[in-house]
Amino acid sequence: MVETADQLFVILQHWLVGHAPASLRSILSVLLPVIAILVVFGLLFAITTILERKGLGRIQNRYGPNRTGPFGVLQPIADAIKSLTKEDVVPQAADKIVHFLAPVVLVLAAFSIYAVMPVGRNMVLANLDAGVLYFFAVSSVMELTIFMAGWSSRNKYSLLGAMRAIAQMISYEVPLILASITVIMAAGSMSTVTIVEKQAGFTGILPHWFVFTPWGFAGFILFMIAATAESNRSPFDLPEGESEIIAGYYIEYSGFKFALFFLGEYLGMFAISGLGITLFLGGWSAPLSFLTWLPSYLWFFAKLLAMIVVFIWIRGTLPRMRTDQLMNFAWKFMLPMTLLNLVTAGVWRFLPGGLLRWLVCSFLVVVPYVLLGRGLMQGWKLEKRVYRFAE
Repeated sequence: MVETADQLFVILQHWLVGHAPASLRSILSVLLPVIAILVVFGLLFAITTILERKGLGRIQNRYGPNRTGPFGVLQPIADAIKSLTKEDVVPQAADKIVHFLAPVVLVLAAFSIYAVMPVGRNMVLANLDAGVLYFFAVSSVMELTIFMAGWSSRNKYSLLGAMRAIAQMISYEVPLILASITVIMAAGSMSTVTIVEKQAGFTGILPHWFVFTPWGFAGFILFMIAATAESNRSPFDLPEGESEIIAGYYIEYSGFKFALFFLGEYLGMFAISGLGITLFLGGWSAPLSFLTWLPSYLWFFAKLLAMIVVFIWIRGTLPRMRTDQLMNFAWKFMLPMTLLNLVTAGVWRFLPGGLLRWLVCSFLVVVPYVLLGRGLMQGWKLEKRVYRFAE
């Protein structure tokens, strides 16, 4: 019964393919998982938009959407209708073909990433030997689409926003990849399925997740900071600096094409969160040995929802960084820490298990963190804020 519940969608897929004409079976075996990815993550986008708006409303001591449907839950449908019926305005001087293709290619690239994402046991569209490499290769297309949007609009604000966004994404892509390499070293594979299987065991009731090691914990924190910047989320949402460049690279977009940029941004956030779960949090594996009776896909999406809540919490808590702070943090802190974490992962691999390995590797992580953090803050003039209110 437990195995059937865990493999329910796999069994359903095999049943549907088995009852199809022989000439269509190969097509259906690929098409069904693709449709499932489109539907599930499309619905997750709608759920996240309402969850984020309601969550930010509570954090900021105000109501979120509360007019459309019970408790405002139908707000995503209202937003979708508004986007579809709004006029599509294209600047006269714009390169109309590139202007149209930018949001379309962005969404296609974002959905393509999910091909190597194991959302459950035996639930992955393509088990590639170089799955992690495929993930980063396809995600780099999103940087190209941002440049396409900024350049094709023929607007100095969109071009400036695109250049700022690309500089940010390239700067944080380096530590993001370096943080992932530690897991590849430990697992001995770039296959996302193999990486999850390496973490599927238990010692007592505790899992063998990579995050429960000094290098894994440091790598996970560094990975998620870089992922936040890559996803253009607060406090790294500089490409949308309203006070400087209005709305960044998509300022000249309206209607449904404008909505596609938001869809692509959220899909990218889901994908990079899913990769973080796969690399460090055991993917679809249960957090405790006595919870393995629950279906594996439930654990994956529970972890994904937890990551989304953290993203929303951070957005409602931290102010936006300045450009110089953003770049200094990437090159003077993130990059050295990820390089040192690679060394730590190597030391962990070759030292014998026991207390000594934990002490040495923890030392190699904590000491550079303190020294780099203090070095980065030298010259900062931090003063106590005083808030004055009108009488």
